[in-house]
Amino acid sequence: MNVETLRYYERRGLLPAPERTPSGHRRYDDETVRFLGAIKEAQAVGFTLAEITEYLRAARRSGLPSEVLRVRMAAKIDQIDARIAALQRMRDELARVIGCACASLNHCTCGAAYLARGGGAPTARPSLLHITNGESAGNTLRQTALGGAVLPWQDVLHEGPVPALPRQKLLQTRAHFLAGCGWGRRQALFSSLQRRDRQLLEALRDNVQVVLWFEHDLYDQLQLLDVLALAHGEQAGPELIVIGSFPGKPSFAGLGELTASELETLWPSRRRAASAVVDVAMSAWAALQAPEPTTLTEWATRESEQLPFLAPALRRLLEELPAPADGLSGTERRALQAVAGGARTPPAAFVAAQGLEKAPFIGDAWSRPRPAHHFPRRLRSATASPSHDSNCG
Repeated sequence: MNVETLRYYERRGLLPAPERTPSGHRRYDDETVRFLGAIKEAQAVGFTLAEITEYLRAARRSGLPSEVLRVRMAAKIDQIDARIAALQRMRDELARVIGCACASLNHCTCGAAYLARGGGAPTARPSLLHITNGESAGNTLRQTALGGAVLPWQDVLHEGPVPALPRQKLLQTRAHFLAGCGWGRRQALFSSLQRRDRQLLEALRDNVQVVLWFEHDLYDQLQLLDVLALAHGEQAGPELIVIGSFPGKPSFAGLGELTASELETLWPSRRRAASAVVDVAMSAWAALQAPEPTTLTEWATRESEQLPFLAPALRRLLEELPAPADGLSGTERRALQAVAGGARTPPAAFVAAQGLEKAPFIGDAWSRPRPAHHFPRRLRSATASPSHDSNCG
């Protein structure tokens, strides 16, 4: 901090006039140094000098910040949280770029490939298209000897609205919701979802081999319904690799924890998605989009030979409806159990709550009180807190 800055702070009243040595030099004590450090930290996260000055004046008058300042500080926290989320998204994208193992960027769908092509679509048609839940399994698939392109589906369909709308309007609804939760700009998200759909449909229409890699949990099962419902009516159908366990992994959590060689061992187990499988997916997808959970409840209690992991996944989704006795969702109940069991921090509570799940459910970004978005408000608890009415929890 240079001398002129110190003088400026003194003129604004942020700093009192310091004591001077006999030779006239200003003397600043440790308390002043700590105070200056606090000012610089506040500026680094977005506070202006005017805001800092106003806060100090209010605090000196009453010892406590005024209600107006409390509101401003709460708004500033929201801004900081948004910046943290943006930085996390940037970090995740950089990690995806670094983790890409593509042999060619001409047909790849990872961040590095789009960066290299200046945002353009793949220029070469692959002979094989892998579709999976996200970049964790996607990057490992790129490291296998199977070849082809990888398309992560990447939408958390058990969060936010999934109404029965024409496809483009549905994608707009999803993009609006995800943007409102801080996952990017609405138009960019909408374009990404459109591009994802287009890649799948073009691959099927061009007789490209399409293989769906999914697992047993709710996140994957809903994505699987979405993909199969979108592929309905196409002459060429995809192939399926859908698993709920893996040899040697008693606590199997998902494809993302498997190595490239382990993923390759699943390749011979793939099977064609017969018309019966697609029909089941279409009906279950319609039940998910219905405004009432009645039909979804029927699917949650109906074992399906075509989609064996679907019923348990839907039962977990229905647990997000508030319980009649106390109005708690399944996620809230597990979080309270984790705290009662000794978890003292949010990360510890998240890990402990996940340990209470039969299958992986919800990521840390979504681990917070939130409404059961798929269901009408009248079905939610009348005692729910106001925060439960927000779109993102």
